[in-house]
Amino acid sequence: MNAQQLKNAILQEAITGRLVPQDPNDEPASVLLDRIRKEKAKLVKEGKLKKKDLEEKPISKEEIPFEIPESWEWVRIGDIFIHASGKQQSSKNKNTGNLQKYITTSNLYWGRFVLDNLKEMYFTDEELKTCSAQKGDLLVCEGGAGYGRSAIWDKDYNICLQNHVHRLRPVVFGLCEYAYYLIYFLKESNRLLSVGTAMPGLSANRLKELLVPLPPLAEQHRIVAKIEELLPKVEEYGKAQEALDKLNAELPERLKKSILQEAITGKLVPQDPNDEPASVLLDKIRKEKAKLVKEGKLKKKDFIETPISKDEIPFEIPESWEWVRIKSIMSLQAGKNVTSSDIKNEQNSLFTYPCYGGNGLRGYVKKYNNIGCYPLIGRQGALCGNVNMAQGKFWATEHAVVTDGYNMTDVKWQFYFLTALNLNRFATATAQPGLAVSTIVEALIPLPPLAEQHRIVAKIEELLTKIDKLKTK
Repeated sequence: MNAQQLKNAILQEAITGRLVPQDPNDEPASVLLDRIRKEKAKLVKEGKLKKKDLEEKPISKEEIPFEIPESWEWVRIGDIFIHASGKQQSSKNKNTGNLQKYITTSNLYWGRFVLDNLKEMYFTDEELKTCSAQKGDLLVCEGGAGYGRSAIWDKDYNICLQNHVHRLRPVVFGLCEYAYYLIYFLKESNRLLSVGTAMPGLSANRLKELLVPLPPLAEQHRIVAKIEELLPKVEEYGKAQEALDKLNAELPERLKKSILQEAITGKLVPQDPNDEPASVLLDKIRKEKAKLVKEGKLKKKDFIETPISKDEIPFEIPESWEWVRIKSIMSLQAGKNVTSSDIKNEQNSLFTYPCYGGNGLRGYVKKYNNIGCYPLIGRQGALCGNVNMAQGKFWATEHAVVTDGYNMTDVKWQFYFLTALNLNRFATATAQPGLAVSTIVEALIPLPPLAEQHRIVAKIEELLTKIDKLKTK
């Protein structure tokens, strides 16, 4: 149960008479209702109300949604409040009267008002009587998505109202707080049905005809006190629930990062003294690169290794591992711009191979290793530094860098370790971040023995499978 559901449950208990116990010493709601009727009759006699305001629409048994305690009464909102609406804003309105600040639905929220953007309109003295609120009035939004939104005017001065705001003035003091929570519950539980679809609204008639399970006045006060005691606790619960939900949402990604951190530091799987050390693997890669240079498939500059100083090394690694620069064990190639001759000569391939790194076929890399997949590094925009895998033959745009480990290292190991390096930290800090190939190749990467690379990949994928299962629960 989330915080809103818990709040609704509390309000459901309140309006059905189960939130606080009934007190047999309370003056029953029937007596309260008689007092309200007498007060309304007095106002009619004084000319402050019209005779029609004394009329009460009967309540049929079919309308009553649930049982209430014996001391309560079913009534309509219009029977216990004096309803009025604000003044319509129109160019036809004459500029008579005085300019007054007024409230619209944009100033009225649940339980509060935002008064820093009040507009002004002319109100006559007569309009001030019928189209304004005084302290203690319950104001209700009529139209729009926020229909039903309510708050009690708590200022010591009167405020004018626009016609899309209903005013409910209690005939007997002390009715507004309970009515506010009732309206809130009806709206949040989808029981305050609107009229209209394009612009939903709560008409004056519909508002006045809303049924109210009316408790004795003393019990109303106990109900409101209990609600206001519980709601701060519900709010605390909601914040705790949000924090927990946030943690649960972030946990899989945090676990993945933690797993990759353990992997890249040599703590994910144990070292095996029988493994051929990374230094031997590195010698094999150098020999392969020298062969490629001799065959003209690799440039001499790609064979040059930049020394690594002690100050550059970020953390300790196992003795069987080696710190190397990415360019020492991988070749990197960014996508190239496609020319008209490329499109002509490779037309079938262009529309057959998948394209990685950007929208459209703006660049290409035609390479294929024995494994049939390559890690790709994003080098521009929001995905700068992100690493992905491309399968088989493919096209890469200038927004991606394709890595190739000379078929000497585990391709998936390349993918996971390049991800763990967090390459986006090397990106240019601009509105459109960029990551140069010349920067990537100089980054350090810890190189495990090949056999350990395979074990690391197997362990990572075993753990990631478990994490994915947690996400689906």
